[in-house]
Amino acid sequence: MELAGSSALVTGGVGGFGEATVRRLVDAGAKVVIADLDEQRGSALVEKLGADKAKFVKTDATSEESVGAAVAAAKDFGPLRVAVIAHGGPAAGARIVNRQGEPYPVETFRRTVEIFLVATYNILSQSAAAMSQNEPLASGQRGVVIMTASIAGFEGQVGQSDYSAAKGGVIGLTLTAARDLAPAGVRVMTIAPGTFFTRAYGDVPRETIEERFGKIVPNPKRLGEADEYAQLALQIVENDYLNGTVIRIDGAQRFNM
Repeated sequence: MELAGSSALVTGGVGGFGEATVRRLVDAGAKVVIADLDEQRGSALVEKLGADKAKFVKTDATSEESVGAAVAAAKDFGPLRVAVIAHGGPAAGARIVNRQGEPYPVETFRRTVEIFLVATYNILSQSAAAMSQNEPLASGQRGVVIMTASIAGFEGQVGQSDYSAAKGGVIGLTLTAARDLAPAGVRVMTIAPGTFFTRAYGDVPRETIEERFGKIVPNPKRLGEADEYAQLALQIVENDYLNGTVIRIDGAQRFNM
């Protein structure tokens, strides 16, 4: 897909995956709306990239109105042809029943699913609706939506019931959404990352994270880099025959009990 003259929307655009993807898309010729809650980081990224190439829109991924405003801003930049859903959020993490015999709160479970699955659908549906109004390219394509799952959606670990359920939902949504949107010329793909070094680890030194998780990756024996996710996202954008599937990017990492 040719990106010159087109716009893109990246939710979670100042996070690890998001920012790397924004940079890749801008370099490829797209004008990008950075949709995130962090105004300070968003404004700083726009300043680095240039206001003619990027725009920050404060966005709550769980809000229809907020996402609608971000989609509208992207359309003002040019025909929206790419949406990358890379937002994160809190995932408390605990066993379904703890050692005191108390159940994991339903409200916490519901909130995690809201952030990682329902919000993904919110962005997917609104972005696809905008793309469906585009003039088709010579290839017949009007756009592509890239969602983000996780290997936890396939092989969740202890304490990941809510997160695994949400990401498993994204995985299950992929093929159905691609088939639903095929008549509109909109592709849908999902990336399922393994263990990557991103801002989600906060101030924990990289060496500490590498020591704990890097050794469990078969090859290469290290954490993933955010730009490796972004590189794959751009390849999906450019290859029209990639549709309706989930690509694991995890160095052959598998979690076994």
